[in-house]
Amino acid sequence: MYEAHWNLLRKPFDAKVDAGTYYPSESHQAAALKIHYAIEQRRAVALLCGESGAGKSMLLDSCLSQLSDHFAPIARIVYPAMPADQLLKHIARQIGPQASDSTHDLCCSIELIERILRHNVSQDCHAVLAIDEAHLLQQFGTLETLRLILNLANDNCAYESPITLILCGSPSLISHLSKHSSLEDRVAVRCLIERFSFEDTVAYIQHRMRAGGCSREDVFDMRAMETIQMLAQGIPRRINRLCDLSLMIGFAQELNFVSSATIESAHSELSSLRRVA
Repeated sequence: MYEAHWNLLRKPFDAKVDAGTYYPSESHQAAALKIHYAIEQRRAVALLCGESGAGKSMLLDSCLSQLSDHFAPIARIVYPAMPADQLLKHIARQIGPQASDSTHDLCCSIELIERILRHNVSQDCHAVLAIDEAHLLQQFGTLETLRLILNLANDNCAYESPITLILCGSPSLISHLSKHSSLEDRVAVRCLIERFSFEDTVAYIQHRMRAGGCSREDVFDMRAMETIQMLAQGIPRRINRLCDLSLMIGFAQELNFVSSATIESAHSELSSLRRVA
């Protein structure tokens, strides 16, 4: 709606991220290198933590999309808050196309996963299981269940594990994991995504605007950038929402640039929506 007003080809702050809009901050780059290391060296567990909206899922998508064909199957669990039998059945369906949707018990799921992993190892492939919102696993005590998966087909594997488990969640996941020493001992890398600094926020906004097709560097003035940093506190998702609504307000008011007052107006509107919700 507002694209033409700001000389944009597309909305620059949409939640969906591709190679052109992805902004690798120093913290994100460091985490990506560690995740790649854990997978490519076929380590057992990698831990990726950060606050809600910090860009964990975006970073994970980017890492998984860059893997070679030797790293397969790649399974992604986006909501793991379920009992052990349901979780294992879900994992079996994700990593094995031969898995049936018919009801089977815990033992059947374990046997199926092990059979899939043994076949995978025989093809010199390495499986990857990424679990989003992994801090929710604590609700059903299924962290220990995941540790057992790492032992399946291990006797036939020349590496540390036939599968790399990536646990992605809030910082509370670190304390949950500390209660499971046998799983914590197998964590090869620990990544904590930090909030954007002010410099990161400025670079991020300018990068996303360029990715949207804008040739101007002054759509958001410096005071507006400072206000965004103060209100969004360096969280990319909050920055996106503030900037997107601010561009809409600027379009509606026929402004030539986004000021600090525009940002504050957008923030007030978003805050009122949260209160209603």
